[in-house]
Amino acid sequence: MRHEEAGAADAVVLGVPGMTRNDAAVRVDHPYHRGTNQSGMRDYNERLVLSLVRIHGGLSKIEISRMTGLSAQTVSVIMRELEAEGLLLRGEPVRGRIGQPSVPMSLNPDGAFFLGLKVGRRSSELVLLDFLGKLRSMRHNAYAYPTPSGTIDFVLEGIERISESLTPEQNARIAGLGIAIPFELWNWADASGAPREVMDRWRDTDIAAEITARCPFPVYLQNDATSACGAELVFGTSGAHRDFLYFYIGAFVGGGIVLNRGLYGGATGNAGALGSMPVPAPGGGVRQLIDIASITVLEATLAGQGLETGKLWSSPEEWGEIGKPLDKWIDEASSALAHAILSASAVVDFEAAIIEGWMPLSVRKRLVETTSGRLARLDSEGLKPPIVKEGTVGIHARALGGASLPLSDRFLIGSGAAMKNI
Repeated sequence: MRHEEAGAADAVVLGVPGMTRNDAAVRVDHPYHRGTNQSGMRDYNERLVLSLVRIHGGLSKIEISRMTGLSAQTVSVIMRELEAEGLLLRGEPVRGRIGQPSVPMSLNPDGAFFLGLKVGRRSSELVLLDFLGKLRSMRHNAYAYPTPSGTIDFVLEGIERISESLTPEQNARIAGLGIAIPFELWNWADASGAPREVMDRWRDTDIAAEITARCPFPVYLQNDATSACGAELVFGTSGAHRDFLYFYIGAFVGGGIVLNRGLYGGATGNAGALGSMPVPAPGGGVRQLIDIASITVLEATLAGQGLETGKLWSSPEEWGEIGKPLDKWIDEASSALAHAILSASAVVDFEAAIIEGWMPLSVRKRLVETTSGRLARLDSEGLKPPIVKEGTVGIHARALGGASLPLSDRFLIGSGAAMKNI
């Protein structure tokens, strides 16, 4: 179904085949479609239990009681309710030497589903994740540059196709859609080669509102690099670090900040705008990190030498042989990244700096190793530089990060004392 076809009050609401807008009003009472306010969606203790089970993979009520300080009776009530809702699964009893056998509880993969959208310079991705964070479905849309109408059409059609592959019960458990998109997308006109009048349409487009009007579940919006950072926090293994700095290197480099194991967005949601950090430029002077460490810089170098650039966007798993232009880009990008990491460390005592990107694993590895070496050679007197590590989510981190938004907002606990030592 095309986006422009839905104008009447009884138009089909995407996400559940056959459901109309009038029917959608009934869906508000479903536990996965209540208000998005955190305190209104789930009790704090329920979120805490789900967060702990997610982290540890499976826990008994005795283990949760010990970790949280909640009484065994309180934990039992919570876990029974979560099991009744289909969010937890009961495992096989584990018999010990004394007392009743403990029964581990784990997340039900079909307990909830989450949609994530990434809007990029050359392509968009729509993903569906289950409650464990496993990818269930992915749709891809390539283009010369993103347009509001084309993006909305892709999302609505994609949701409809995905919903057709799910059972009615699974459709009812879609808890939301998270959109990972660069802020002020209209400023991409020059860099993307798109007509300015086309990109200017993004100024007047509220993509979240457009999609919300057609979906029976909440829609969330966040900067794309910050969303990728959220994916690393929720689905990756870097969550062992309480505070870390995160760089996602795509067409343009961006980033995110994790403080006390929680994603920090700041007052406007733009905290961790690392691409704007001033760093020493190759050959002297100062430039922004985005002008040195972005993949568009490598693209421009290749294009200037008459070399193929398409694989940078169409084949992130394997770029093929690039040679000296890649060596030069890694050398300059790693130097800029090292300076950015050191500067950020003067503000927050980060434990780690995570580097992820739309690039082959071999390139990411080289970039991380070179950055680490450059950081070690900088004057860091008075500071303790963080360790530099590779990301653990991969090239689709932005789309997965979009899907993590409804998961985190509706079922998990963010930063706070309760999670400090867990």
